[in-house]
Amino acid sequence: MTNEGIHRRSFVVGGVATTLTALAATPAPAQTTNADTPAPRAAVLEFRDPWTRATGLAELLRRAGFSVTTLDLTQPATAQEADLIAFGSFTNNDAPYTTYVAEHAASLGAFVKDGGVVLDLAQSDQLGANVSYLPSPLRAVRTDTDYDTVHPVATGHPLVSALPVTSGRVFTGRAAGVRVSWETLGAWQGMRVLLACTTTGSSPCLLEGAHGSGRFLVSSLSVDKCFDSAGAAIQPEAAVKDSVTFATALAGYVTQVRAGTAPAVVPTPMPSQTSVGPLVGHVDEVSARIWARPGLDPAAHPDWQCAVRSASGRSVTATGRLTTANDQTLLLDVTGLTADTEYEFTITPTSDAAGFTPLTGSFTTAPKAGQPAVVTMGMGSCAPSTPNTVWTRIQDEGCDSFVLLGDTPYIDSGDLAVARTAHRTFLMQPELARLVASMPVWGTWDDHDFGGNGIDGSFAGKTNTRTAFVDHRANATFGHGDDDKPLTARTAGQGLYTSFRRGPVEVFLLDPRWFSNTGASWTDGTKPTCLGKVQWEWLRSKLTSSTATFKAIATGMIWDDKGNSESDDWATYQHEKDAILDLIKNEGIPGCFLIGGDIHVSRALNYGPRVGYDLWQYIVSPLHERTIPSLNIPHPSLVHSAVEPHVFLKLVADTTVSPATLTATWINREGKQIFKVSRTATDLGHPA
Repeated sequence: MTNEGIHRRSFVVGGVATTLTALAATPAPAQTTNADTPAPRAAVLEFRDPWTRATGLAELLRRAGFSVTTLDLTQPATAQEADLIAFGSFTNNDAPYTTYVAEHAASLGAFVKDGGVVLDLAQSDQLGANVSYLPSPLRAVRTDTDYDTVHPVATGHPLVSALPVTSGRVFTGRAAGVRVSWETLGAWQGMRVLLACTTTGSSPCLLEGAHGSGRFLVSSLSVDKCFDSAGAAIQPEAAVKDSVTFATALAGYVTQVRAGTAPAVVPTPMPSQTSVGPLVGHVDEVSARIWARPGLDPAAHPDWQCAVRSASGRSVTATGRLTTANDQTLLLDVTGLTADTEYEFTITPTSDAAGFTPLTGSFTTAPKAGQPAVVTMGMGSCAPSTPNTVWTRIQDEGCDSFVLLGDTPYIDSGDLAVARTAHRTFLMQPELARLVASMPVWGTWDDHDFGGNGIDGSFAGKTNTRTAFVDHRANATFGHGDDDKPLTARTAGQGLYTSFRRGPVEVFLLDPRWFSNTGASWTDGTKPTCLGKVQWEWLRSKLTSSTATFKAIATGMIWDDKGNSESDDWATYQHEKDAILDLIKNEGIPGCFLIGGDIHVSRALNYGPRVGYDLWQYIVSPLHERTIPSLNIPHPSLVHSAVEPHVFLKLVADTTVSPATLTATWINREGKQIFKVSRTATDLGHPA
């Protein structure tokens, strides 16, 4: 889920009516750049979207000296009598754009091949984020993560060199709420990176590709959103000036392309050997799974070792193989450990690798089950893929483990390269990198790391997003295999559900995405399933056999109705939710509570004695800055709520006292306690 005020998805799914921006029927008077060169001609399709309430591409091009007309949707690109075909930002959210680029892909290619320029500012909030009309071998795939920073990469390029640079950035000083780059380009081929949202150039927001004698420009910039419906500026004067500067540079560039004097396009290769990690994954009393992407060539350094040492000097070594099949990542299974013990580890190749710095980290094994212990577990959803001190706060609060509840990271694509890049970018963030190298981390997904906002199991790209997930996590299991048994290997399988126990707490991480709406429910053949039969049987077996004092049943999806037009919540699958709760009640399973995320609001709800004792749901969201106040809806079971950014859940289970206690505290990155719920084991169905 994303922020209504600055993001688009909830509006798109909700079916808000859209309208094309009406351009002037009569083109601006012909202008000239000099006495001999006629003004370049632009055919424009743009969109006054319901989120920014803004437009401006046609006006900016006029100010820059273009002769502007409205793109004729009935004519191919080659019949537009234009030098530039320009699609304004957010046009992909309106049917005319998607229809036109699908029906006229060949003519767009022919237009560019003959010396034309196509500028596409559309965003990535769409299923299948490939820019599908690009002719082979060109390729560009849009992805998620919003930025307020844009950095020059090809500094000598005519579209870049004219832009004013402030503290290493361009397009600075823009109005709050209208991002300078909505999303980025996550994968590309045969194209040059001109501008990027990071200093490393790893998140491009302007790509250039050559085809014949013309050029394709693919971007995620929203620098055209400058004016309201009356034509008044909604951006500061300096920001409008920057946008005009870019449009003016574009006019000169289009003229150069037509004249055959534009710079040759030297494609920027996508980074492939990126070092990420280590990440400590599943850790129990006697074993640990440790993950890393060391950044070395698997052909030259296939074999690796992990040396694990306790403070007492006891050492254990595990080995693993680096393969291309899992995106050049390692998964090292360490066994023979001792419960409730601190360990440090070092990962190195078994063959000599000059200059390689060993990967290091630490973790503490789980307390022995059944013995008195205190566990402090963090949980959170909807995370940033940019540096953020919320991860540091989680460590400062004493968390000894952490659960990623989904939208961690945002991907919004079924493209494997995009999904893998998003996972790597996420885990490379410095504060998060320190956290995952120092404590056990488990994860599940929600809609945006599964595929896109509100998507169910019919999503065609889910095999790719599952592959990327298992490539970059170290859970004990990843759903089930063809034999319907839990899958421990990082291979093809079904779903991502898993469970783990840490002392007095057992967490059941359900997958409500992979199987949802893919067939009839086992509870009612007239209704769609959410969990699927195999996952349900797994959960039933795990819950009934659990001896943990406290049992968290967790999904990214919330356990009641969102209260908006979206259907990805447990209210849609009430029949299967009831089956879970009836199981708890009928089997007399104590200590259960529900965990949810997704909605960018934090809440605590008490549903009363639904399972034979008071059943609570703890919703924690978001770890990033984007809240959605409209989803903080009234509910008869609501006890606490807060529309708070950068928030996580600190869950403390203490069985050293009698009765045992479970304390849930919602904390923001500044360390402020938002609200707290404390329960005892007796409150949650255990005998007094």
